Amino acid sequence: MTRPAPRLPTYFISHGGGPWPWLPEMREAMAPLAAALQGIVHEIGAPPAAVLSISGHWEAPRFTAMAAAKPGMIYDYHGFPAHTYRLQYPAPGAPALAQRIQSLLLGAGIDAGQDTTQGYDHGTFAPLAVMYPQAGVPVLQLSLKQGYDVAAHLAAGRALAPLRDEGVLILGSGLSFHNLRLRGAAAHAPSKAFDDWLHTTLEGSGPDARLARLLHWETAPSARIAHPREDHLLPLMVALGAAEDEVAATVHHEEDAWPGWTVSSWRFGALPVA
Repeated sequence: MTRPAPRLPTYFISHGGGPWPWLPEMREAMAPLAAALQGIVHEIGAPPAAVLSISGHWEAPRFTAMAAAKPGMIYDYHGFPAHTYRLQYPAPGAPALAQRIQSLLLGAGIDAGQDTTQGYDHGTFAPLAVMYPQAGVPVLQLSLKQGYDVAAHLAAGRALAPLRDEGVLILGSGLSFHNLRLRGAAAHAPSKAFDDWLHTTLEGSGPDARLARLLHWETAPSARIAHPREDHLLPLMVALGAAEDEVAATVHHEEDAWPGWTVSSWRFGALPVA
């Protein structure tokens, strides 16, 4: 009999800026993030059967699973050197898993589809190039749902929780602070205030209180300064929804990180026991 895979935790990561792993000056500035991403690989042990990335860079009218066998690349950043628009992260896709994801969502009463044309955006390929540089682990993305409804994204995470017992690593990829107009010293106070609130909410609140606070995240200190649009916050909701009643732990935290923001990443759930 095949031994069942250990249950994997889920993660929300602050994924960094643009194609940072391929730019020495950015890689140096984001060395703590790189170390944290490599730490995730180390702490979960054996490579997962697949990675499901929920990136803040893809949204659709309904939750949509990437279904290409060989996904292409989307260079969704601006002003970087020419070579960063030729990068390749040739991880295989996971069409069968895309079907499984759609079925789980539909089974929970959540409208869902598939897309065979969507490629990897930098919210996926940049962190995964650090985590699994050989690109040997199958990867697919799930879109956000347009409208940014927090409850809907938490519900999607709940529906996808069974994947954790099937060897799938659920990775919410966004940023705990994402205001591209605010950098340097001006970003220090608001980014720290919102980050402090997230730590209290995720790690210092019981499951019911945590849920209530997240549903009303706009009331948090500096909430709309931290997230003028919540596209980079909603991946957290999916990752947490898949581990809703489980403990959160910080896996990455920096104050005044590049470009002057306080940012954090979290693990939800216990580490796997072989």
